[in-house]
Amino acid sequence: MAQVSAGVDPARSAVFAPLSDIGRAEIVERRLQDAITSGVLHDGERLPSESQLGRRLGVAVVTAREALEALRDAGLIETRRGRDGGSFVTFDPDTARRFTDERIRAVSRVELRDASMHYAAIAGMAAELAADRAGEDDVQGLRELEEQEDLSTAGGARRAVARFQLEVAALSQSPRLVREELRLQAEIGSLIWLGLREEDNRMRSRAARQAEVDAIGAADTEAARAIAVRRIAGGVEWLLDEKSRLETAAEAVASARA
Repeated sequence: MAQVSAGVDPARSAVFAPLSDIGRAEIVERRLQDAITSGVLHDGERLPSESQLGRRLGVAVVTAREALEALRDAGLIETRRGRDGGSFVTFDPDTARRFTDERIRAVSRVELRDASMHYAAIAGMAAELAADRAGEDDVQGLRELEEQEDLSTAGGARRAVARFQLEVAALSQSPRLVREELRLQAEIGSLIWLGLREEDNRMRSRAARQAEVDAIGAADTEAARAIAVRRIAGGVEWLLDEKSRLETAAEAVASARA
């Protein structure tokens, strides 16, 4: 069986994985904001305390505190006092959509394409090695995983993709690929898979993952790699189209006000 299934939520693991960059509050804020607006962190969910967050992300407590304060000011979390207090996610669809749209507009096309090429290279190699090294039990584990996933919501679909990506990386039997997959999920995954908020995309994504499992089961390394790369490319193309749409809409509003 794959090595990361039992009791592990890869999407959540990516959210709280240690930062590789200098631990600035803006980086912590952006990662948590992406996790909230993409539905990985649920409405009402209690976040780690400032000290716990600092330890898990590898940043100073003051950095974690500043990030949480920014999220609170943005209306994405609320703080409650008392024995059962803490910081809790306050997911509002309209607020989440606004933050997501701002995030899409802020990232450049060059940055998106560069990050996606890196992600595609990692995901493609993981799929290729999985096809070469996975056994029958491993493939059956992937099939069962897909059958159990809840794709009724964007957040559920995002978690399904995150888990699948990490399971395939684990089947590559390369710890470095597993670590890099986890890092990329934290860095760019929430953007690349934003198209999963549309039901048609969720169904296409599932079909593509099932095809990738079939290729892994058939030990077809070339097909497994190609499918993995196409899935990443498809997510990025949706994102670029959405970016163009948002920019066109913003220009139309600006012209109307002029």
